[in-house]
Amino acid sequence: MRLVPTLAALLLATPAVAALAPGAKAPDFTTRGAIAGKVFTVHLAEQLKKGPVVLYFFPAAYTGGCNAEAHAFAEAVPAFKKAGATVIGMSADNVETLSKFSAEKCAGKFAVASAGPKVVAGYDVALGKQVMGRDVTKRTSYVIGRDGRVAFVHDDMNPAEHVSSTLAAVETLNRQ
Repeated sequence: MRLVPTLAALLLATPAVAALAPGAKAPDFTTRGAIAGKVFTVHLAEQLKKGPVVLYFFPAAYTGGCNAEAHAFAEAVPAFKKAGATVIGMSADNVETLSKFSAEKCAGKFAVASAGPKVVAGYDVALGKQVMGRDVTKRTSYVIGRDGRVAFVHDDMNPAEHVSSTLAAVETLNRQ
């Protein structure tokens, strides 16, 4: 079955454009998420009290690019923590799927949360396509400062640069 290559072709063929520009107020939200398989409530405003947040949207759990991106973020969590930032992955997947994904593909190192329609619309990350009968999001990473404003946006369906670019943005934010 050629599902993964077809999914990759679908996702890479779609141009991505982020609506939230640097300086925009990041929409606050409360949703359910998981870390290391344990479900809990994720509230952006609470996370921002600790420092900057890297909010990275990914199309769908258990797909090639999303698995690779989750692994890359998991490997970089110590560097993000050293820079004072919290990493939160977001997708339109349900909490049950994300609970498993958080333990398996994120190595239990950061939270992943379910982005409902209001969050997807607020961050303008709807891909406008369905995969396996479910909506998927664009692959867009936001660095949000403690003030709740977007400091940096990386909007590219290729997962390769999301980790390095967001880490560099967090480090730059800390020098300001």
